[in-house]
Amino acid sequence: MKKIIILILIVFTQNIFSQTYIPTKENLEARKWFQEARFGLFIHWGVYSVLGDGEWVMNNQNISINEYKKLPSFFNPVYFDAEEWVLMAKNAGMKYITITSRHHDGFSMFDSKASNYNIVEKTPYGKDVLKMLSNACKKHGLKLFFYYSQLDWFRDDYYPRGRTGNGISGRGTGNWDDYIEFMKSQLTELLTNYGEIGGIWFDGEWDQMEWDGKRFGKKMMDFKLDEVYRLIHELQPQALIGSNHHIAPNAGEDFQMFEKDLPGKSTKSFATSENDIGNLPLEVCETINGSWGFNLKDRKHKSKKELIQYLIKSAGYGSNLLLNVGPMPNGRIQKEHINSLKEIGIWIKNNGETIYKTKRGPIDPSDEIASTQKGNKVFIHILDSNKETFFIENFNPRIKNISYYKSTEKVDYIKNESGLLLKVPNNKKNPIDTILELEIHNF
Repeated sequence: MKKIIILILIVFTQNIFSQTYIPTKENLEARKWFQEARFGLFIHWGVYSVLGDGEWVMNNQNISINEYKKLPSFFNPVYFDAEEWVLMAKNAGMKYITITSRHHDGFSMFDSKASNYNIVEKTPYGKDVLKMLSNACKKHGLKLFFYYSQLDWFRDDYYPRGRTGNGISGRGTGNWDDYIEFMKSQLTELLTNYGEIGGIWFDGEWDQMEWDGKRFGKKMMDFKLDEVYRLIHELQPQALIGSNHHIAPNAGEDFQMFEKDLPGKSTKSFATSENDIGNLPLEVCETINGSWGFNLKDRKHKSKKELIQYLIKSAGYGSNLLLNVGPMPNGRIQKEHINSLKEIGIWIKNNGETIYKTKRGPIDPSDEIASTQKGNKVFIHILDSNKETFFIENFNPRIKNISYYKSTEKVDYIKNESGLLLKVPNNKKNPIDTILELEIHNF
């Protein structure tokens, strides 16, 4: 009888949590910080980088369990320098780093007692890279987030299996509840052994969701989010939780992310619909080239213009940009990635005021124009260098002044009931971003 009462109380408590999650003061302060940070570094790094074919190589090439077990013995990142990575991010204007602690291949990039399938016990390198990165982040004032995969192509207890990894031979059967306990043990390690962290970036819930080719639907297995999220918030109340599930936010989540897609744009088949965008801080994640993990043959490196304009558009949607690098197995980051981050860093050093601590401006972002706002200042970013006139329909704010950014020179404009017409001659254009500073009257 006592066991039944205890079980009822546990279920009742879990239901109450899911319906009445109230973020703590520390959590709300962390959300505010996150919302103002605007720019972070994503790092996809693991034993998969040895093969130089991206982080999904185990699934894409249907590498068996026994074959994949050999990879850690080749992973020896002797050139890894945590401080070098952190300073690279800081000099690029980034305020935080999110790194893969465990990806879908099930290999842990930290010293885990919950599983010996980790970097310390299974690689010749034998060191905890997350510990070194955590120390360097604290030294240089960046926050550290941990990416954590909810799906696993390696462990037997990730069973029933989801929609991916089913061509991988050697996978056994196990108990789903054991898998949840394993995840909770690893998350406890991440939240107790690395000091104060920025948060947990979950990925993989979609593997256990029905998919009709356009939208994710009914959940097939229960990831016990109530229990997991409560554990995180209890261990570190300020730690933010986000999940890359492509649906509306679940109770207990603190920010909402969008993969390779601006919020509501829906350019990807898996994109989160506009109707599923919540009221949480937003984050867009994107790659510098075409891959997340190191890909030897990736030739899709984005230009300086593309990357800076994507940062601007993200801010124009009121969102952070989490820009990814995929380090090589030797611990070095590709020179092209380093150069791109340096270029962004130079731009943001001169124009960061228009990005950091801003909110979405009154002009809806497009490929031509975007806007951010800070108090009664609106920063208009002209992204199309081929046009000289720009019409913003139904522009309502009362204008006090429009000038070129960091200049006293006035911008020609016409404002009427239909909207705002801006005139920006070609000789005033910057090929990447022409910034106008618009001062509006306080209402």
